[in-house]
Amino acid sequence: MESNAPRVAVLYATAQGSTRDIAEFIAAYLTERGADVEAADVHHAPDLSNFGAVVLGSAVHDMDLLPAATAYTRAHRDELSRRDLWIFSVGLSPALQGPIGRRIGPIVPKRIAALCGSVYPWEYRAFAGHYDGIGVSWKARMLYRLMGGGRYGDLRDWTAIRDWSDGIARGLGLRQPATTALP
Repeated sequence: MESNAPRVAVLYATAQGSTRDIAEFIAAYLTERGADVEAADVHHAPDLSNFGAVVLGSAVHDMDLLPAATAYTRAHRDELSRRDLWIFSVGLSPALQGPIGRRIGPIVPKRIAALCGSVYPWEYRAFAGHYDGIGVSWKARMLYRLMGGGRYGDLRDWTAIRDWSDGIARGLGLRQPATTALP
């Protein structure tokens, strides 16, 4: 690792693992591009004074980031706002299709927008996650379908995640990758 390589903390709060998988992909991608990266759950986050950049991700439940991500962001607001920061979320909205889904999918929920507004990230991006219909109530499944939800399963768009990671790498001035295999 180059001694002057940007130090990047990739932090996440996950409910079922999709956010962790995306965070680990971003960490590996930035490492491949030449950054010195540490990935960790927000409960085990490293001291931010050792990092010039942070990528923070969280699952979305009830139109908000997970409580652990929100609490972490509020507790470290000053430190985060003094660093290069990118925030992503993982939820159903990006996977919604149809007239209703296309209309509401791109809307950033108010609580997430307010939190982002308090720490000034370079960019916020929402990604779809893994959504299983097993154990989900009939009412929730119907609402998902009515809002334009298509299939169940792994809805993550790894190409979009790689492209967003590439934007972070360019923002940090990292070298071009050889090739990055998608999951």
